[in-house]
Amino acid sequence: MNDTKKMSQNNRLRHDRLTFYKDDIDRIDKLLAEFLRLSGAKCALLIDKEGHLVTKRGELHTIDIDTISALVAGSFAATKEMARLLGENEFTAMFHQGERDNIQLSLVGDRTLLTILFDDRTTVGMVRLYAGETAKKLAEIYQQAIDRGDQDPGLGDEYGNDAKKTLDKLFD
Repeated sequence: MNDTKKMSQNNRLRHDRLTFYKDDIDRIDKLLAEFLRLSGAKCALLIDKEGHLVTKRGELHTIDIDTISALVAGSFAATKEMARLLGENEFTAMFHQGERDNIQLSLVGDRTLLTILFDDRTTVGMVRLYAGETAKKLAEIYQQAIDRGDQDPGLGDEYGNDAKKTLDKLFD
């Protein structure tokens, strides 16, 4: 495989499987907390399109996060197929209204779903307004992570050298 094709595959994989580091998650958590404060929503979850939780903020006492995450991803996948059948690439937002609680799902950066749970303490308009702004800021964080690219700090050379010395001592 030539180097150009290999780099292209690496870039595609990096785009599809974005890796978040602690600093990224800290920034995302701060952004979600600010969203909750401004919008009045109860809870914000960031879920990848495979149904894995990336991070969460807000009131989570009675919520089964794993089940919600899987169902959100499945629901969004089904909606994407409906959009395709209607001639759209995909729908980027979904809203479900219940008797007490509501949920809004927003696609962010083609890789995660911003999942917002809210009740009558706020309005769908407030949630949508701040969710749109939050999605833009999240996309910026994702782009910075993509741009970081091969600057993966890993564990560092010092860790590798220390580990090698420790293993050498074990087998001497």
